[in-house]
Amino acid sequence: MRAVTFTTAGLGLAVLLAGGVPAAARSPHPTGTAALAAYENQHLTWGACSPAQKELRAAGARCTHVTVPLDYADPGGRTLRIAVSRIRAEVPADRRRGVLLSNPGGPGGTGLAYTLALRPALERVAGAYDLIGFDPRFLGESSPLTCDPARKPAEPGPTTTPRRDFEESLAAAREDARRCHARGDNARLLPHASSRNVARDMDVIRAALGERRLSYYGVSYGADLGATYAQLFPRRVDRFVVDSVTDPAATQYEQFQRSGRPAEAALDEWAAWTARRDGTYHLGRTAAAVRHRVEALLARAERRPPRVDGLRLNAPLLRMILKQPLVQGENDPTAAAVVRDLVAASHGRPVEPGPELARMIALLKSPELADGMLGGVLFMCGDGGWPAGGWPGSPATYWRNSQRSRATEPVFGPFVNGMTAPCAYFPEPPREPAVTIGNDVPVLLLQARRDHTPYRDALAMHRALRGSRMVTADIRGHGVYGRAVDGLDPVPCADRAVNAYLGGGGLPREDVTCPTARAARSGPRR
Repeated sequence: MRAVTFTTAGLGLAVLLAGGVPAAARSPHPTGTAALAAYENQHLTWGACSPAQKELRAAGARCTHVTVPLDYADPGGRTLRIAVSRIRAEVPADRRRGVLLSNPGGPGGTGLAYTLALRPALERVAGAYDLIGFDPRFLGESSPLTCDPARKPAEPGPTTTPRRDFEESLAAAREDARRCHARGDNARLLPHASSRNVARDMDVIRAALGERRLSYYGVSYGADLGATYAQLFPRRVDRFVVDSVTDPAATQYEQFQRSGRPAEAALDEWAAWTARRDGTYHLGRTAAAVRHRVEALLARAERRPPRVDGLRLNAPLLRMILKQPLVQGENDPTAAAVVRDLVAASHGRPVEPGPELARMIALLKSPELADGMLGGVLFMCGDGGWPAGGWPGSPATYWRNSQRSRATEPVFGPFVNGMTAPCAYFPEPPREPAVTIGNDVPVLLLQARRDHTPYRDALAMHRALRGSRMVTADIRGHGVYGRAVDGLDPVPCADRAVNAYLGGGGLPREDVTCPTARAARSGPRR
């Protein structure tokens, strides 16, 4: 259930499917309800889900495609087909609450089966809703957009410098932008990959299902998407839960930058945990000693990248590898085992990587990695601002920020401040600005206090969603609801709050801080 981190997003290999617009939608008035009537009233034909959706088929789900405009300013033009799944409510019609849509985050995550994954966490609430999953436009089975195949990246040489690593990241970003725009008519399609348009697609799904209002759960990027929908369609919101949000006023690049400080704090927390287990990991008896090992590992890699399992790992790759497990506190043993292997390799000792590091290296070797990660890029670049997505257009800005960050964020600063997306090389701006969030729609907002997404950013979203109530969990994690489904330590009071709300109860009267595991017996603090 957690949002996509060190996994591929899976763009799919099919060619973009575009059909003709329903005749009634060919209106001289490109905006407004009348122009979209044919989409909102379209007949849906439900059938077996595709063979790739084995879990949905086993659960008895049915699937269909909903037709939406490529460009909502031109509803009589080109169309897309959005893949939608449905598991019908189990209760009698008079007790049915409606439909519950969901999005797993990413950005770039496919979600056709995601509501099915939520079902164990929803418990008895699940049966009161039609559970609706969907793949956002251009992803998965929703008119998937593909780019030219990625070239096999050149392996880092035996010696390097921070500047050389930086220049290679610029070249990779430039190449990703080129190969994505070179395929077919992608250059015409990419400006329409935006959260605003995905939210509009969600509302067409709602209308095509014959529902007056929509209930929703979204995590990470899916939470921001839920806030976007609530802003655009406030009268269509029923029960909305947004889990692990960002500052709605920040650009994508600013969000990346702001994750550096909490990542450094997570490293310190992990270092203290690891120091108490020096007999197992041999990385130092104090938190300061463990941190020094990590910083020394990176300093050596910025001169001589270590080779592990046939792959040479430069400092940018190491920073990415180190950041992923630290997101969840339950991954501290994984992080310690990975660092132990990497430190040994950096000293020239032969290393047989443990299962955690071996899995990461196998992913880095995968030819599909670069293609899969582009799923997130589509929406990072399409959400307003210029250059695309609000990413700075000057390489000097990234270099200057990454170097300045070393003073206070020596491990992760260069990674989160450097060039991480090809958006700056997109030739055209997004069609529309990003959505400005500010309303009093009732929303339940969840946030972990020690998330890599800064807690102050969640407070900014809370202020923008004036009708929201916020449930805070004092954990290191990304995603608060339903954690037990992923084998993580649950936050029972957050799970109860979500299920009570989705089950028909009201929002909490006040914001709630869930107790830590030690204080769980005393109940939540208000």
